[in-house]
Amino acid sequence: MNAAVQSPGLLLTVLAFVLVLGPLVFVHELGHYLVGRLFGVKADSFSIGFGREIAGWTDKRGTRWRLSALPLGGYVQFAGDMNPASTPSAEWLALPAEERERTFQAKPVWQRALIVLAGPLTNLLLAVAILAGFTMAYGKVVIPPVVGMVQEGSAASKAGVQLGDRIVSLQGSAIDSFLQIRLAVAQHPGEPLDLVIERGGRRIALPAVAAWKEVTDRFGNTQKIGYLGVGPATAQRVNVGPLEAVGDAVIQTRDIMGMMITGIQQIVTGKREIKELGGPIKIAKYSGEQLVSGWANYVWFIALISINLGFINLLPIPVLDGGHLAFYAIEAVSRRPVSQRGQEWAFRTGLALVVALMLFVTFNDVASLRVFGG
Repeated sequence: MNAAVQSPGLLLTVLAFVLVLGPLVFVHELGHYLVGRLFGVKADSFSIGFGREIAGWTDKRGTRWRLSALPLGGYVQFAGDMNPASTPSAEWLALPAEERERTFQAKPVWQRALIVLAGPLTNLLLAVAILAGFTMAYGKVVIPPVVGMVQEGSAASKAGVQLGDRIVSLQGSAIDSFLQIRLAVAQHPGEPLDLVIERGGRRIALPAVAAWKEVTDRFGNTQKIGYLGVGPATAQRVNVGPLEAVGDAVIQTRDIMGMMITGIQQIVTGKREIKELGGPIKIAKYSGEQLVSGWANYVWFIALISINLGFINLLPIPVLDGGHLAFYAIEAVSRRPVSQRGQEWAFRTGLALVVALMLFVTFNDVASLRVFGG
């Protein structure tokens, strides 16, 4: 059998997808729920998925815990949260004073902001915990940015990179590890790298331009990446304690979010094809592939999707957590909330944007499947 077509079956793909998305949505919504409880806000319902309830129960606090038919998200509905913009309504104003005090809208803006921020922050903290766990279990890879190999005819060779050179900055950013070089170069195929090396105690700027190549994994997924043509002089794996592992995981999470921002900028500016955007179908496909690749790959993929979920929800788009936070920032500065009409129009626009984007990426995903000639 050709290694490029060793894809998991449909059932395993669906199972892997549910095992990725379900827990991550639960963790996200649990962040909202726990901070809401901390500030005395009653939760009417906590749902994993949308649509018809498949199973559920009501706890002693009156919260209905639901498992719903469409497992592509979830939500916590706090008491009094009767519209998408979370604005006070006539129904909310009619509540008894004691009951109204336990609603989301009754809380000061800083508490509402923390409740909203808790969801994406919990996703990021979960990713940090996973990455720190890997570092503690397998050690930290230390690769100084010293050149130990220059491929003949490569972009590095043409730029004048030599053995023993220490790469100190790339595109204006300081370099501490060879891993940073690989990540940065991979993101910028065909672009100037503004490479600065240290040689014999002197710093030299070299006019390097990243070449590009197309890499294909064993499942047939292809990706265009930048390529410099250098290798490290040394590499070692060292054991680290919990604090250093967490610090390293925070840096990894920051770097992954930076890659996401760069990717969005490149798509907007036309440096990358818009077909590289992926949606639920592509996530499901990759979930199945990572599951059959081994538990370590699968857990790392969960961390990556958790970072994606946290990052996307922080974008200042109405209907996302970041949109709510933007409104709370305006309220904190102006000392009064954005008008109800303004919020309603913003959330309608945000909803239309999110729905349009979901439809587009889903079409992208379907078009990329082999059954359609992708």
